[in-house]
Amino acid sequence: AKMVTLATELPGGIDSVRLLAEHGVIAAIGHTDATYEQTVEAIDAGATVATHLFNAMPTLGHRAPGPVAALLEDERVTVELINDGVHLHQAALELAFHHAGAARVAFITDAMDAAGSGDGRYMLGPLEVEVDGGVARLVEGGSIAGSTLTLDRAFQRAVTVDRLPVTDVVAALSANPARLLGLDDRVGSLEPGKDADLVLLDEEFALKGVMRRGEWVVDPQLG
Repeated sequence: AKMVTLATELPGGIDSVRLLAEHGVIAAIGHTDATYEQTVEAIDAGATVATHLFNAMPTLGHRAPGPVAALLEDERVTVELINDGVHLHQAALELAFHHAGAARVAFITDAMDAAGSGDGRYMLGPLEVEVDGGVARLVEGGSIAGSTLTLDRAFQRAVTVDRLPVTDVVAALSANPARLLGLDDRVGSLEPGKDADLVLLDEEFALKGVMRRGEWVVDPQLG
């Protein structure tokens, strides 16, 4: 499966969406300044994903609703959300989750290589990034530069802080992304015939074990 994120309001943007869709590539709308109307046009042309909704796009306005409203309202669109408590206010996440519905949300990390490596300075392509308190920002300008989030922490936050139903959060982390990418015939849920990929969590939803294709790659930490 392949996915391309593009600012569909730029010259050739709509034609690019059509071309991607015709070749079986997922066209995602993101890093964009598109209006509501331009976003609707892109969705009608075949775009099916909102790349980290709210982030790197105009805010939701009552006179100029922008891409956020168009992406949330269309049943054909899966919305990505970065649930690290930094990229999104809890109310914004809950608004998106409840408006789109659990079947249309995909939790993502947008993680850079600093994930799991602690604070310090890192390179993101040609850009220098400072990670402080787990938050990655460009050294020049201070803009958020990806994240250091891992999906186990996104899951834990969603069910303990955001108080979302566990079954809905599981779908947002596994079944929905697998279906979107056309991989749900073998991953995304625990069913006979599929890869035995699973994680073991404790009662506080902390990671205790990881299984890949039926083999423990992180042995269960029990007791």
